[in-house]
Amino acid sequence: MRNTTRTLLATALVLGVAGGPAVLPAGAAPLAPAAAAPAAAPFAGLEAAVAGLPSEDATAALVRVGGSEGAWQGSAGVHDVKSGRPADPGARFRAGSVTKVFTAAVVLQLAGEGRIDLDRSARSYLPELVPAAYEGVTVRQLLNHTHGIPAANLPGETVEEWYARRFVTYDPRDLVRSATSQPREFAPGEKQHYLNIGYTIAGLIVERVTGESYEHQVTARVLRPLGLRDTYLPGTSPRIEGRHNHGYQWMRLEDGTTGLRDVSVWGATDGWAAGDLISTTADLERFTKALFAGRVVRGPLLEEMFTLPKVADVTTGAPAAYAVGLSMKKLGGREVWGKTGGRWGYNTAIASTRHGERTLVYSVNSTDAKGKDMNKVAMNIMLATYGLPSK
Repeated sequence: MRNTTRTLLATALVLGVAGGPAVLPAGAAPLAPAAAAPAAAPFAGLEAAVAGLPSEDATAALVRVGGSEGAWQGSAGVHDVKSGRPADPGARFRAGSVTKVFTAAVVLQLAGEGRIDLDRSARSYLPELVPAAYEGVTVRQLLNHTHGIPAANLPGETVEEWYARRFVTYDPRDLVRSATSQPREFAPGEKQHYLNIGYTIAGLIVERVTGESYEHQVTARVLRPLGLRDTYLPGTSPRIEGRHNHGYQWMRLEDGTTGLRDVSVWGATDGWAAGDLISTTADLERFTKALFAGRVVRGPLLEEMFTLPKVADVTTGAPAAYAVGLSMKKLGGREVWGKTGGRWGYNTAIASTRHGERTLVYSVNSTDAKGKDMNKVAMNIMLATYGLPSK
């Protein structure tokens, strides 16, 4: 049952995970007790979900559940494994691919203003970057991952190799050139393949039609109007500014052993408009509630975020799970929409039932945040909030 559940959740809301006993390197801090509001019956499982940190799977977890069905907040684990100080519940963290929801919202706002046409080709906006081989790809297909453009070729095959290049700065235009120089994976609109490259191109389209930076547009259109004061886009800086709990990753160390390495300082320019956002659980909760209430993207365009393309996943053959910005999975017998994200040392998710009855935001300081399976702590948080996957 345990393996089946983990497989279902991994399919549901793609995150990284590692299993195994609670083991920390020599000198690691003891357990920091969970700091949480008393758990009402519907949320009793959440305290258990974040108990026992730090562990082999994660060093900290921050959780906020809200909505009309009730609210719960909790944190567990440590700020860093050396000091053993309790995790800061108001800390910033890397939100990874949750960035895509912000990017999608900005594109949809511009579509509402008539400055972007979702049915127009990406090449018509960026003719110098998108070659004729991809002239059939529309803006909507960029956002719902049905474009058929492969991932950019980035050097490195192991976490150790990627760590060695953590301060390399990537130009989004170079990433697009690398991707579009390759043969297409499938004809536009025929299948779905979740990749970053569509959102990299979308970020460049935002810059082209507005004449301003992608960062400025997200700030002016989303962050500032919603009062998300602890959320920002880091640009080329590899650091998380202000309060943050350290992120760690299991990897091979200089002496040949395997241990936890602090990966809090790591550039995110390879993600850019697809994955470089830094935020807090409070800010992401405010954003999620505003988005689902129609206060970020207004009118019919909001439905783009809740409309799954009628195609199959290119890898699994399963029905498409990604709409514009958001993905969907049935948990506890109802549809849950949201987005997960992973950067080294950090896994993040935002989620909500369609009308905001129950929202969830978490940040888990995962020690294998880009693993092939879902992080056990993150999985247990999701299960405790919404219930088991259902057909």
